[in-house]
Amino acid sequence: MAYRRRLVDDLLDEVFPDLAAIALEGAKGVGKTATAARRAASTLTLTNPTERAAVAGSLDVLRELAPPLFIDEWQLEPAVWDAVRHEVDADPTGGRYLLAGSARTPPEVRIHSGAGRIVRVRMRPLSWFERGLDDPTVSLSALMSGARPAVRGATEVGVRGYLEEILRSGFPGIRGLSERARGLQLDGYVARIVDRELAENGVTVRRPEAMLAWLRAYAAATATDAAYEVIRDAATPGQGDKPTDGTVRVYREALARLFVLDPVPAWVPSMSPLRRLTRGPKHHLVDPALAARLVGVGLPGLLRGDAGHTPPRGETWAGALFESLVVQSARVYAEAAGGSVGHLRTKDTEHEVDLVVESPDLSVVAIEVKAADAVSPRDTKHLNWLEKQLGDRLADKVLVNTGRFAYRDQDGVAIVPFALLGP
Repeated sequence: MAYRRRLVDDLLDEVFPDLAAIALEGAKGVGKTATAARRAASTLTLTNPTERAAVAGSLDVLRELAPPLFIDEWQLEPAVWDAVRHEVDADPTGGRYLLAGSARTPPEVRIHSGAGRIVRVRMRPLSWFERGLDDPTVSLSALMSGARPAVRGATEVGVRGYLEEILRSGFPGIRGLSERARGLQLDGYVARIVDRELAENGVTVRRPEAMLAWLRAYAAATATDAAYEVIRDAATPGQGDKPTDGTVRVYREALARLFVLDPVPAWVPSMSPLRRLTRGPKHHLVDPALAARLVGVGLPGLLRGDAGHTPPRGETWAGALFESLVVQSARVYAEAAGGSVGHLRTKDTEHEVDLVVESPDLSVVAIEVKAADAVSPRDTKHLNWLEKQLGDRLADKVLVNTGRFAYRDQDGVAIVPFALLGP
């Protein structure tokens, strides 16, 4: 399969010649290995028992291989991190080490942060732009500039096309498979996490079936900020013997360490008049295809609004997955531009904004997501409210939808079909 260039490749082209070590982090299957390996002169694969044993026996192996050296799944031998850090201290020449990790090290494993020596870069599944499905006409980085650029363009992608893409997945190795094979691969992905990946990364799961039930309930809470107690109860309906808060916290922290959970944190503004905002995250899995598979819904069910799950505010389950698809891509675009992503909701729930993209200069782009082609003033009222609160600090306001045309409405809101939004 031909390599599909990623946005992170632009970053690596720019900075790897000057940085001695970069760690690509993200869930299994997002494409870290393919991206790193094509830049390496030598590779160590720590899922290979022979190579892992060699590294465990002597870290001098790292010095014997020609740079750039790519170390895949480095977290399986955490001592590698500190060894690379020491090597960088001794010789900070750029372009020496690429590390890929599918899990954060557990808290009890003490390693140096690597700050100043090893730069961490997050990878996620393929964004819409990286899938090569349409030619974007609206740039998120241009919206972040505050110049309020012209918004134009048209797309033929509609609701069905977006739902088909959700189910196709953003995992490069899965999306090209037949529908049946894709479903089996997604099932196997979840099973490997619960049965093997957690154990390999130091997590003991005494009741795998209970963790899987919790993960299904979390998937059903996609694009909501449901309390963790609500998710726990949804995982154990009618059962008196529910997992303790401590057990659920172990589930949550373990799955987050594997990058399987990818919640959007609450936006906590600095230098802002906003007060009384909620602090809870909005729930998302690393890929909405996983959420759909865990809940057990296919394209006919999504088109009907099935799945036994209705998100808040009367939205459909398909709408929740569409929001998750938008979030996945928007995070890739924002991080490529040096930004970060959060969500906003006031404690009285009177106002909320699905995505707040904050630039390094602390200006923000507010984004609402609507899985419909028609737009009404009700859909943009929170964006206009936030502009009144932030003034010039609001670089732009955007409503992403499933319509055909991109334009600005009479209040200056950029109405952007998702297929036309790019980096």
